[in-house]
Amino acid sequence: MAYSADVNRWRGPAEQSYRPHMLDTPWHPGWIAVTIVGFLIWWPIGLALLFFTLGSRKMSCWSNGDRWQNRMERMQWKMERMRDRMERRGFGFGPPSGSGNRAFDEYRMETLRRLEDEQKEFHEFLSRLRHAKDKEEFDAFMSQHRQRPTPPADQPQS
Repeated sequence: MAYSADVNRWRGPAEQSYRPHMLDTPWHPGWIAVTIVGFLIWWPIGLALLFFTLGSRKMSCWSNGDRWQNRMERMQWKMERMRDRMERRGFGFGPPSGSGNRAFDEYRMETLRRLEDEQKEFHEFLSRLRHAKDKEEFDAFMSQHRQRPTPPADQPQS
């Protein structure tokens, strides 16, 4: 059974017994007929009905509040499907595979490990440097705060 048979075009699942009225949906056959008759009688009437139909905000592209969420989910699904196809054909997105030269692969792995260690050490150094700078600023603030005279307790503060 096709999906279109399970879903009422205007209201959702087929188990809901609902027949839409002409004013409930812009794509009701009555609206289409009235718009065509409007064009036949006098073209500005048909044009006005067409613009009313398009601008009524009842069209499906505007009534769906989570439109962008649906698009993002669809794009994620397509990206995963493409990634699976590429991996099946040998174009993986994971870590690089071996080059075939064992000595070069060992050298590359050792170099990458060393660079990661240096990066980790550098981030730790920056963290210690920021901490020392913050401590120095805080100590300077506290020394200024301690040097300020405190007002006598018998004078009311305003």
